[in-house]
Amino acid sequence: MGSGLAISLLALNVAGVASAAETTPTSVPAEQPQSKNLIVLIGDGMGPAEVTAARYYSKKFLNKDRLELDGGYYVGKATTYSQAGPYTSESGAVTDSAAAATAFSTGNKTYNNAISVSNGDVAKPYGSIIEAAMKQGKSTGLVSTDNITGATPAVWASHVRQRGNQNAIASQYLASGVNVIFGGGKTNFVTKDDKGKRTDKNIIPDYEAKGFKTAFDKAGLDAIPATADHALGLFAMNEIPYVLDRDASTPSLPQMTQKALDILSQNKDGFVLLVEQGRIDHAGHANDLPANVQEMLELDATFKTLVDFAKKDGNTSVVVSADHETGGLSLGINNVYELNVDLFNKEKHSYEYLDAILKAAQTADDVRKIVADNIGFTDLSDEEIALILKGDGSSYGRAGGYNAVVSKRLAIGWTGHGHTAVDVGVWAYGPIASLVKGDIDNTDIAKSGAKVIGADLAAATKELQDKYLYPLFKVTRDNKTLFTAKSLAEALDIQVVWDEATKSVTLSKDNQKLSVQVETGAITENGSESTLVGNVDNGKLYLPLEAFNKLTGKTMTWDSFNERIVKN
Repeated sequence: MGSGLAISLLALNVAGVASAAETTPTSVPAEQPQSKNLIVLIGDGMGPAEVTAARYYSKKFLNKDRLELDGGYYVGKATTYSQAGPYTSESGAVTDSAAAATAFSTGNKTYNNAISVSNGDVAKPYGSIIEAAMKQGKSTGLVSTDNITGATPAVWASHVRQRGNQNAIASQYLASGVNVIFGGGKTNFVTKDDKGKRTDKNIIPDYEAKGFKTAFDKAGLDAIPATADHALGLFAMNEIPYVLDRDASTPSLPQMTQKALDILSQNKDGFVLLVEQGRIDHAGHANDLPANVQEMLELDATFKTLVDFAKKDGNTSVVVSADHETGGLSLGINNVYELNVDLFNKEKHSYEYLDAILKAAQTADDVRKIVADNIGFTDLSDEEIALILKGDGSSYGRAGGYNAVVSKRLAIGWTGHGHTAVDVGVWAYGPIASLVKGDIDNTDIAKSGAKVIGADLAAATKELQDKYLYPLFKVTRDNKTLFTAKSLAEALDIQVVWDEATKSVTLSKDNQKLSVQVETGAITENGSESTLVGNVDNGKLYLPLEAFNKLTGKTMTWDSFNERIVKN
């Protein structure tokens, strides 16, 4: 390959992952609504085996032959795959929570890590059911036992390229219009002075100034009146503790959910509510089945709360599913046809509670006492003690070793500490049930949810895409932000031409023209020397936003906090 051709490929390279061409969605008349209210309940990490394990526990210890979910609500299963993305070599066969939740909140597939934005070098925001419902005058809410700025709730009311940008998500919630926000994750609302993660300011006063009633424990939640228009409850610095580890000062998921229903149901135009049991996933990652079962049972109790409301209300659709399964749980191991359900209720605290205690252990006797006190095993073998002291080789360390010992005694197995690609169950009540029946994809939950309440997802998406772009970018050593030239130009309908003879790229729109000499980065504007400078890095030509403003005649700005271009 000649050097000139190599430069041409470098200069025009879009790179990243190939994806379908982006188009602005066309708004269509909304369907005649069948329900005034929509509730989506997500069990993060809740695969078929997790549901079955909770059912075994219910039969054995609660004298209930079935879960609340088993009361005639099961309607089918959903696929969960995502797309290959720009940051990793993952194919998308195994989704993360961000891509899966984007699918069931907006009706669009995307890459792992994306929070309601499209794939590609220049991502575009997707509108969610909640954002569409706001345009109908409905109230909206987010409730989770995870960090409330975690991926599953975040996709309903924020947009970022990377799910880890949780400070931005917390700030976007404030401007989103969401009425009720309950969960963990205070860390992304307060500064380091308050043991948080923000470097700008504590934004809780900003919420209060906007009319949010705030609460930080169970008593505070109880004190919020049902007549409140907005409420923010942050009940832990990070995730809300596992059921096994909570005290009376921390509200349960059913309690948070009931308060959200009390507030949102005051709106005569209806509401949309997302509820997530987020810690099924965390227990699955850690391979802690006893903790996992208790989180599953809390989801089941929450489902009863929701269905009881829906039956009494008479104008509400409820749909339940999962973003993915976590851990690769198997109920039975090593060709032994047995499952030790009688041990499922022995654990007093989760691995998370034990973590620091196990790390402090110095002798085998220390380990024996910790395990005996927590789960009642008094006959640990030397091999089991050695595994706990050494750890399981994962980031969970000794807690991982403890969970491996417990799992073997329960006669259950795990394929690892990550997600799996299995289909997940779908349960429903109300008019939405017929729309999500059978074999569906997770995107169908969003499409059916919007249809059942008559919300226009396309209109919500178009409004967002008219305002924002989420491009790949780089920050230079002199702190200048530059953007991939070809992909951003195409997103802005700017023509791009490579000139082999001069080794230059010309960008033009209407009567404006910029030419970039690739080898030097020098730029000319309509034939005259420019102060702007281009940059080629790893096969991509980067340009400052000023270049695109000159070509389009716009005054677009870069919002570095949210990592997006504001079109203006």
